[in-house]
Amino acid sequence: MYVTIAVLILIVSFLMMLVVLVQNSKGGGLASNFSSHNQILGVRKTTDFLEKTTWTLAVLLVVFCLASSVAIPKSGNQQVKGSKVVESVQQTATTPEIPVAGQETAE
Repeated sequence: MYVTIAVLILIVSFLMMLVVLVQNSKGGGLASNFSSHNQILGVRKTTDFLEKTTWTLAVLLVVFCLASSVAIPKSGNQQVKGSKVVESVQQTATTPEIPVAGQETAE
């Protein structure tokens, strides 16, 4: 579930970057390339569409980020099986004490 949400976040982020880059801060952008009068998607309608798309993608991004915080796998007190970090900590915890200077070791 978490991986699916993470992929959706990446897709929405990429689409949002594209939509924002197409827009022009002065209202031009994609709309300035299509300035013919006989067109169904006119200048004003193109900017409205891009603005609505930006807001929709922004809301989707926030929702997916909140959903990912709920769906993130939590280990808590549970040990993750097969984790190299957990195995390393367990091995370190079970190593014998370091000999003190002047004390003989049995070999």
